[in-house]
Amino acid sequence: MAGGQGSRLMPLTRTRPKPMVELLGRPVIDFVKDAMVEAGATDIVVTTGYRGEQLETHVESWNQSGLNASVNQESTPMGTAGSVGLLRDRITGTVIVGSGDAVASFDVGALVEAHRSHGAKVTMALWEVDDPSEFGIVGLSATPAGEVDGDLRSGFIRRFLEKPAPEEAFSNVINAGLYVLEPEVFEHVPVGEKFDFSKQLFPRLLAMGWPMYAQTINGVWFDVGQPSELLNAQAALLERRDELPFALEDGATIVSNSVLAHGVQVAGELQSSYLGVGCSVAAGAEVRGSLLMGGTPVPPGCVIRDSVIGTNVVLSPGTRLNACVVGDDERLKAGAFDSQRIPT
Repeated sequence: MAGGQGSRLMPLTRTRPKPMVELLGRPVIDFVKDAMVEAGATDIVVTTGYRGEQLETHVESWNQSGLNASVNQESTPMGTAGSVGLLRDRITGTVIVGSGDAVASFDVGALVEAHRSHGAKVTMALWEVDDPSEFGIVGLSATPAGEVDGDLRSGFIRRFLEKPAPEEAFSNVINAGLYVLEPEVFEHVPVGEKFDFSKQLFPRLLAMGWPMYAQTINGVWFDVGQPSELLNAQAALLERRDELPFALEDGATIVSNSVLAHGVQVAGELQSSYLGVGCSVAAGAEVRGSLLMGGTPVPPGCVIRDSVIGTNVVLSPGTRLNACVVGDDERLKAGAFDSQRIPT
């Protein structure tokens, strides 16, 4: 599913759809695709909306690796279940559905195995959080008709609740936006209507008594709807790169817990960052905890910390960026910028 506009990632998504925002040199949609392929998926359809033509070109490149990949462009937004429901005639067996704008690296095959072994119609990947108040939480039971046990990390789904207040939270596991589904569930998705998996379809199936299972994933999952989460995902992947290996673009290297694209030169300070093709860090400059997508030399005296920089940005010597997001092709005069989005 890759139809969202990604308004919270502006200005980066002014020029690209949210799933094409890059992380460590690759569009974020590639991380979910890789997890599905590792589980044995060979046929992949990407449902698109906003700036779908960019996704169509990218998805076509997947076919060079032996996949059968294609794009289904929505004429109007159909919601998560509605967009997949457009493909109901093509879904003849168990299907994996995932969000193309989340960074996921975990064993999807284990989720498929749990789905089949528990006779489920729906199986949901879960993620454990400290504060569930901004998410949709899931209540689990050891049996299909049992009581909710907030300590369970896998089990049969018995209850949902969106954005609970602290006193309402009966669990701290949330919907991670990746599902294993049987084709008959789409009989309950209205044709031609906007319809949502988590808010409409799953509560309906639960009320009908259909077996729904869920399992907390062991790996990484990030909803990269905010620039800060994009940086958190980058940091997690860099810190855990030995246990969660991820593909690098051709010619990339890892230096100072950072990924450098082919040809990137670093003479200044660098730590826990990504520098895309055409970037460089001059002597007397510093880049820490940041993501520079490409084409941005960092001149002397610049300090970039905890920031996301789009492509082909021109920085003046002495520019200081802290927790900023800069869109493509911007030109910044020397100065200090703190927690800003440029342009606004």
